[in-house]
Amino acid sequence: MKLLHQFSRTVPRWSTSLNCFSTTSMAFRVEKDTFGELQVPDDKYYGAQTSRSIINFPIGDRQSERMPLPVIKGFGILKKAAAEVNKEYGLDSKIADAISKAADEVISGDLYNEHFPLVIWQTGSGTQSNMNTNEVIANRAIQLLGGKMGSKSPVHPNDHVNKSQSSNDTYPTAMHIAVAVEVHNTLIPGLKKLHDALDAKANEYKDIIKIGRTHTQDATPLTLGQEFSAYVTQIKFGIERIETTLPRLYMLAAGGTAVGTGLNTRIGFAEKIAAKVSELTGLPFITAPNKFEALAAHDSMVEVSGALNVIACSIMKIANDLRFLASGPRCGLGELSLPENEPGSSIMPGKVNPTQCEAITMVAAQVMGNHVAVTVGGSNGHFELNVFKPMMVANVLRSIRLIGDSCVAFTDNCVVRYFFHPSILQLILT
Repeated sequence: MKLLHQFSRTVPRWSTSLNCFSTTSMAFRVEKDTFGELQVPDDKYYGAQTSRSIINFPIGDRQSERMPLPVIKGFGILKKAAAEVNKEYGLDSKIADAISKAADEVISGDLYNEHFPLVIWQTGSGTQSNMNTNEVIANRAIQLLGGKMGSKSPVHPNDHVNKSQSSNDTYPTAMHIAVAVEVHNTLIPGLKKLHDALDAKANEYKDIIKIGRTHTQDATPLTLGQEFSAYVTQIKFGIERIETTLPRLYMLAAGGTAVGTGLNTRIGFAEKIAAKVSELTGLPFITAPNKFEALAAHDSMVEVSGALNVIACSIMKIANDLRFLASGPRCGLGELSLPENEPGSSIMPGKVNPTQCEAITMVAAQVMGNHVAVTVGGSNGHFELNVFKPMMVANVLRSIRLIGDSCVAFTDNCVVRYFFHPSILQLILT
C-alpha cells in the first residue's frame, strides 16, 4: 500500500491551472475571450480560448493524447492558403503576408511542442484546435509586425486568420489534408517497400516445390513462389484500395463555413482555397461538390479506415504464415528460419522468437480496433455536423503511421533476411 501510494504521487497528472506545462514559475499576460479574462503564459503564442480548453479538458496524458502533428500542419496549410486568397479579396497585404509567414512556422512543425497543447478530447468539431491555430498564428504575426502579443492588433485571430472560415469547415479540411499527405508520405512508401521485398522472395523461390496446406492439413504441392505470390498480391491490392479512397480525401470542406451554405464567404472562395492548398501540397485537392455532406458526414474517413482495416487483415495473415512456417527449430515445421535479431527468453538461453511477426500482428490488431472507433464516429454525424472529428482523424492517422512504420521494420528486419530450408521442404514432400 505504501509503494502504491508513492507511485501514485509520481504519476504526472493534468493541472487545471494554466501553469500545467511547467514546474517553474512563469510570467503571464492577460487575454480575453467572450467569456472573460484569463492569464496566459507570456512565452506562448496561444491565447485565451486555448487556455480555457486546457482547463476544461484535462483528459489523458497530454503528450500521447495531443492533437496529431499532421492535423496541425494541415491547419497551417489551410490558414496560409486562406490568407493568400483573402488578400485577393482585399485583406491588407501586410496582415496577409504576416499570417502567411506565421503559418509557415506552423507547417514546419517548429511551433508544435510549445504552442499546441490541446488534446483530441475536446469539442467534437475541433473548435478549440481551430482557435488554438488562429491564436498562435495571430500572435506570431503580431510579433513579426512589431506589435504586442495578446493585443489582437494589428492581426486578429478571428477577423483575419479565421476570415471566411468556421471551425465546422476548417477542421474537416485539415483532416483531409493531414490524412492525404500522410497516405502519400508514410503509408504507401511502407506498403510498396514490403510489396517489393515479398515480390523479390517470390521470384527467388519460384522453382522450389513444397507441400501446400489447407485447413492446416497437408494438401497438394505448389511452388514456394506461388505461395508467396498470394502475399504479394494482397499487398498490391491493399495499395490499390488505399489509392481508390484518395479522390474523396482530395475534396475539401473549406468554404462551407457553419452548416455548408458558405455564409460569410465570397463567391469563388471555396474554389480558390482548394486550388491554393493543392499548390502548397502538390496534391490534387478540389473543393467538395457538396459542403453539407463534407460537414455532416465523414464517410471518406470511414472509407480510408476501412481500406486500412483490410491491409491489417492482410499483414496479419502474412506474418502468421511466416511465423508458423518458422516454428521449431526442432519440433515445428521449420521450413524457414527468421533472422535472429535479439535474445528471446530470460530463462531459455539461445531461444530466438519471431519478434517482427509479433510486432506487426499487434499493429494489425490495433488498426482493427481503430477502425471500430472510426466506424462509430462516422455513424454518429447528427444533422448538419459530425462531432466526432478529432477522434476519427486521430485514429486514422495512428493506423497510417503504425502500418507504414511496421511495414518498413518488418521488411528490413525480417522479410529480406529470412531464408528457407530446401532440404526440409523436400523431406516433408517425401
